[in-house]
Amino acid sequence: MNKLIKNRGLLLSLGSLAVFSSCAQQQPQEAKKPNIVFIFADDMGYGDVSALNENSKIKTTNIDRIANEGVIFTDAHSSSSVSTPSRYSVLTGRYNWRSDLKSGVLMGYNKALIAPDRRTIASVLKDQGYQTACIGKWHLGWDWNNIEAGPDRVDFSKPISNGPTTRGFDYFYGIIASLDMAPYVYVENDMPTALPDRVTVNDGMKYWRKGPTASDFDHEQTLPNFINRAVDYIHDKSKEDKPFYLYLPLPAPHTPILPIKEYQGKSGLNPYGDFVLMVDDMVGKVMKALKDAGVDDNTILVFSTDNGCSPQAKFDELQEKGHYPSYIYRGHKADLFDGGHRIPCVVRWPAQIKPHTISQTVCLTDFFATFAAVADYQLKDSEGEDSYNILPLLLNEKESNVIREATVHHSINGDFTIRKGEWKLLLSPGSGGWSFPRPGTDDDVIKTLPLVQLYNMKDDPAETKNVYAEHPEIVKELKELMIKYVKEGRSTPGVPQKNDGPEVWKQLSWIEE
Repeated sequence: MNKLIKNRGLLLSLGSLAVFSSCAQQQPQEAKKPNIVFIFADDMGYGDVSALNENSKIKTTNIDRIANEGVIFTDAHSSSSVSTPSRYSVLTGRYNWRSDLKSGVLMGYNKALIAPDRRTIASVLKDQGYQTACIGKWHLGWDWNNIEAGPDRVDFSKPISNGPTTRGFDYFYGIIASLDMAPYVYVENDMPTALPDRVTVNDGMKYWRKGPTASDFDHEQTLPNFINRAVDYIHDKSKEDKPFYLYLPLPAPHTPILPIKEYQGKSGLNPYGDFVLMVDDMVGKVMKALKDAGVDDNTILVFSTDNGCSPQAKFDELQEKGHYPSYIYRGHKADLFDGGHRIPCVVRWPAQIKPHTISQTVCLTDFFATFAAVADYQLKDSEGEDSYNILPLLLNEKESNVIREATVHHSINGDFTIRKGEWKLLLSPGSGGWSFPRPGTDDDVIKTLPLVQLYNMKDDPAETKNVYAEHPEIVKELKELMIKYVKEGRSTPGVPQKNDGPEVWKQLSWIEE
């Protein structure tokens, strides 16, 4: 069994095989594969979920229900501490820095990031008989018509190209990027649903950049709009014999922070707290739809987030009232510190999962291999290079052997950290992001610091004491492992692959040190 896990568990575990066999005995016909709904919130912290934070001032009733009736991952992480890279990793099972995007995020007019020949979990599931849909925030680029002439010359009356429908999704409805990134246009499948008829802009917590806005676009109603369409999709597809995969990347609680009227003031904290409550209620609507459609029992429902909470939430206001979006962890969105990439992750599947908690490290990339295993698909060496099958962790109440060898995280600046067991090595003297000491802002401080940071996450989860000098052997081990992951183009067992773009880029300067 251990050997099976070490090889990513590309086949179902013995436990899962037994479960599916049992289901088959109960049903004369072949058991229907489970539906999969992946709810992906935006800029929501680990400490925002009351099931994960006993001191949370926000009661996330519906997310808590997923947690209490399923699996809670207490050490789950995004591959990056910002948006585009995390989404790339969810859909490809590959670390984002292996793509052409070595730092930062895409903006609203950037072209498609996922290469045309790169398999996504949507294309895998589609080939395995699933109906596939993405409703919400894409943020992986596509090609607007006439974009070569410049953003001001885009023809919104013409179809887009290289969008979600070319990356494995049968159906798409959503927006190009974050809700604060122009242009503000809904796209259904490959066509904008309406033409821009005005230019809008906003500031403060309701911030969005100036840009063309379609006649049917309302920032405040975008989240409810996506949820209503997701509910309709669930009801429609539940009537069919084929299972469905619904990827539901929410635009919230990212800026603009826009709780609708019924949620304003509800948290007793600030608009961000109100917005989190609204997100939780939207999760509840999805859960109700699954129940009403009669598919709740055999649906894998995942709730997670793309990275930690953003400073736009106004930490000072929240902390004054005793709420800590990063919980006990240092940092926030954009950072190498755990507050940047330790995320809520809960999974519910009533037919197969009994409630339990998993404390070992997992990564969002792992859902690629896991969903592939659920669909009886064995990954090729060129697919899901950083994805481990965590299905055994979902199905078995007793925690199994450690599945991941190590986990790599990436900051907005493109800096690296690698975690193995209790040890975490930051290949950067600072945060790599927006926390102090911030590159570009606090360089005078950064110049006085060691080039690397080593923390024992068991003894020091808040990353307060850099112990690199006391453990040079650990620094050496983790650095060598990181170099191996870079050079082999994968972190899972298999044939080495090639990273996209140059073999060496500026954020890898530590390789030669």
